[in-house]
Amino acid sequence: MRFVHFHYDPMFAIATFAAIASILFIFRAHFRRFICKKGRHHVVAGTVLDQLFNFHRLYDYMTDLARKHKTYQLLNFYRSEVYTADPVNVEYILKTNFASYGKELFMKSTLDSVLKIVLGVDLDTICGTYEEGTEFSNAFDEASAITLYQYVDVFWKIKRFLNIGSEAVLRNRIKVVDEFVYKLIRIKTASAKERKANMVSSFLALKETDAKYLRDIILNFMIAGRDTTAATLSWFLYILCKHPHVQEKIVHEVAEAAKLKNTYNIDELADSLTEENPEKMHYLHAALSETLRLYPAVSVDGKLCLSDETLPDGFSIRKSGTISYQPYAMGRMKFIWGDDAEEFRLERWLDESGTFQQKSSFKFTAFQARSRICLGKDFAYRQMKIFAAALCHTYKFKLAIQNESVNYRTMLTLHIDGGLHLHASQRFEPMC
Repeated sequence: MRFVHFHYDPMFAIATFAAIASILFIFRAHFRRFICKKGRHHVVAGTVLDQLFNFHRLYDYMTDLARKHKTYQLLNFYRSEVYTADPVNVEYILKTNFASYGKELFMKSTLDSVLKIVLGVDLDTICGTYEEGTEFSNAFDEASAITLYQYVDVFWKIKRFLNIGSEAVLRNRIKVVDEFVYKLIRIKTASAKERKANMVSSFLALKETDAKYLRDIILNFMIAGRDTTAATLSWFLYILCKHPHVQEKIVHEVAEAAKLKNTYNIDELADSLTEENPEKMHYLHAALSETLRLYPAVSVDGKLCLSDETLPDGFSIRKSGTISYQPYAMGRMKFIWGDDAEEFRLERWLDESGTFQQKSSFKFTAFQARSRICLGKDFAYRQMKIFAAALCHTYKFKLAIQNESVNYRTMLTLHIDGGLHLHASQRFEPMC
């Protein structure tokens, strides 16, 4: 992890020794409770320590476990944790008995568009002219990574108390994020009488002036509207570079749907991508869906069990335990998608006429399902289609290093580690 620095620190050594002693005590007590539980319980496939050791490849480690057991337990020091890749259990959680499960817990371009909608601010992180905005964006990403690392870092509470290591870094990054957002809220509050078309101004018009509440609203929209879309578009371009024939077919479909010519100017391109045109792009829709199947923006989604439960597979979950379904692992399960589950094959989403066919949302869980379904699903698809259509029609993409494979960075959302390095060449000569 970029933010973890292992320097010798006497205080940290003492904290580590104390933490290990506490862990052994807690683990022993937890194991006794586990042995004494009544009912049938899922197989124990590992512990939170296994997740820590495999943190650099966390989602692949959990996929390996899901191949052996559709649903399994990982021992945690505080509560039982169940993970499932079984669509039957997912349907039970998100539809049949969803009331019993509470919720738990392109970067630059999408960040700019989200901040424009929410705050009416031109962040301009693409050109980097807004230094404070760039610092905020970087701090937000690093805070996200450290927050997920807390889940497997058994020492994080001690480090937070002593303000050392990754927790000291997190505190600093949160400070940067808060100062930036609160400053913008103060500016918007001071100019509340001006009628502006952005979300925060709308809240202020309703006399909602609680700064902390507005900050939480802003950060929620950033996570939902910036991280997920940007991460998916990055993986999408990586897929196109690995499958050039898909890239060319998308270019052909976009040109046909939007009636584009081989020569164009920027205004013509923007005008042609009307609200109706993306709906005609079935092949592009399938390519984005197949990208999301293999690289879902949210790789694991957890729910808190509000009462003792028995899942459709006959196994029990205790109240206050958690159950998480795994979109990343589910996209690679042969019993769900067939023997070619790990291959990119967008034709699985198209019928014989080339029309897009939606799959069960309990198998394809990138947007959750039923009462829990993402409210921004249609908007996200439309936004991704417009970005993808404009980029693919304008440029031809290749990996900077041919045949390079990329890895993810273990964060709350599935980002490409180190970013995606591409060569982009113009397809046509632009007209003045």
